[in-house]
Amino acid sequence: MCGILGIVGKTQVTSRLIDGLKRLEYRGYDSSGVALLDTGELKRVRAEGKIAKLEKALESNMVEGQTGIAHTRWATHGIPSEINAHPHIAGRVSIVHNGIIENYAELRDSLEHNPKIESETDTEIVAHLMNGYLEQGLEPTQAFSQSLKQLRGAYALGLIIDGHSDHLFCARAGSPLAIGIGEGEMFIGSDAIALEQLSKKLVYLEEGDWAILTPDSYVIFDENDKKVERPIVYLENNIIQATKGNYRHFMLKEIFEQPITIGQTLATFMDEFGKPANGFEDIDFSKYKRLFIVACGTAYYAGAVAKYWFEQVAGIPVEIDIASEFRYRQPILDKDCLFVAISQSGETADTLAALRYAKAHNVGTLALVNVTTSTMAREADIFLPINAGPEIGVASTKAFTSQLAALACFALAMSEHTSFKDKETIMRFTKALTELPDTVSETLRLDAQIEKLCLGLSSAKSVFYLGRDMNFPIALEAALKLKEISYIHAEGYAAGELKHGPIALIEPGTPVIVLAAQDPLFDKTVSNLREVSARGAKVYLITDKAGAKIASEMAEEVIILPECESFVSPLIVTIAIQLMAYHTAVHLGTDVDQPRNLAKSVTVE
Repeated sequence: MCGILGIVGKTQVTSRLIDGLKRLEYRGYDSSGVALLDTGELKRVRAEGKIAKLEKALESNMVEGQTGIAHTRWATHGIPSEINAHPHIAGRVSIVHNGIIENYAELRDSLEHNPKIESETDTEIVAHLMNGYLEQGLEPTQAFSQSLKQLRGAYALGLIIDGHSDHLFCARAGSPLAIGIGEGEMFIGSDAIALEQLSKKLVYLEEGDWAILTPDSYVIFDENDKKVERPIVYLENNIIQATKGNYRHFMLKEIFEQPITIGQTLATFMDEFGKPANGFEDIDFSKYKRLFIVACGTAYYAGAVAKYWFEQVAGIPVEIDIASEFRYRQPILDKDCLFVAISQSGETADTLAALRYAKAHNVGTLALVNVTTSTMAREADIFLPINAGPEIGVASTKAFTSQLAALACFALAMSEHTSFKDKETIMRFTKALTELPDTVSETLRLDAQIEKLCLGLSSAKSVFYLGRDMNFPIALEAALKLKEISYIHAEGYAAGELKHGPIALIEPGTPVIVLAAQDPLFDKTVSNLREVSARGAKVYLITDKAGAKIASEMAEEVIILPECESFVSPLIVTIAIQLMAYHTAVHLGTDVDQPRNLAKSVTVE
């Protein structure tokens, strides 16, 4: 989602604002801009498109100042354009905003003196609201407090005022925002990645907080305007290696990091005896009779795989919901269920709202997230970190497999308490987990083969993925990955659903990618393979050595994966489908790391 950076200090800040925006590019955006107080006077430069265009605009109209705000925008209200880009200015006020002001139309109609509205955004209305209070004679602190009380919706705000060059105002409700503490300067940012180069000491604003920063101080108020203290979080060094190294894209780098990141995740949850025990001490397994797993996008598919694990390995029934639907269907929750939220960022708006819904119904909550300082990590009763490290590519890769690895550990830990599976089976599955980094490394050696076969895939108009059992959610994830970065229409289906409608779309040359390792359902999947092949589909088979012996003659392309336990096979299949999506997108020349219209973290509904 949109990115915010702000600095109030005693030296020129433009170059650092631009550098911070570049570090926020991974979040996804369509325009950018900066506003600064140059000797107390507001000046602004904005540009549609990439930050490089903003830099070019600054070459001909360089603005400098010791206090400034910067923004990368992902369009919500209004088309991507320079006039809709942030920062917005109204009178003496300039503002940047992440989120959505739900009552902006009502506020617009209530504005006095009919100020000229230049953009289509909800954000500009907040600037006019604040400027109106200043024109009424209110001091900036009072005007900001009164403005916030008028807002409904989600927001992270950064605001500067003409004539107050040593003040930076900020607030959060629903969207994350942090303060960075410096020497003779203070900062605000959307996340730690934006601030890591500027400060190692952060303060995360809590829901409803607002703050006033000067070069030497900061004061935080809660939603009732009471001064509050929030804990200081110290960042570790090198929170992010913002370089692709020898890789063409961050996404490819992150795909190839997975032996390491999966290993990091397993090390988080495995004890010295190789058992998944660490991190689960705070869970009273005897208390919970079922799980609710709630997530969005790729994280939802991780939860969908985990449903099979929890039910088949631990004997625990699982309900899984798309977060944006969860609370609106008013699910029946009781105290014997554990609510599990999955999110890479820990800030996903719908998932966070679902977590708060569960807490309001007195249900135990657990957050499985990558960002340890995120809102979900702080608000859930139990927090499990996946420790995948920062993920820059918008399309999730290593975070997804680390989510899977963590959930597999979770299911095995729960199985210890339910005794649903015999100990020998659990030991076998556990051993397969510990061997995952090596098996993933072996799978990555298929990269050159996969790259070659994707040349034909890149000319497709539609692609279908088929899978059964745990490979069904992986088929859904595979289709999502291809859609996200190649812009090819793709659908994932449970293979058994083929005859219930989707087969009508199969015609000669249609690519159908079948995920089918040799397992108890292999023969049924092969039957579906025959059905699409008989109708002229171009079949790509992703299988293991045993499966290839049986079915390779029915496919035009075969990818043979390393042999592994079926329990961990979803992670191995995932590596292949990630590489297929990546190389297809590269053949098509798309922006792999920052695909159009997408944001890394969706912090608004």
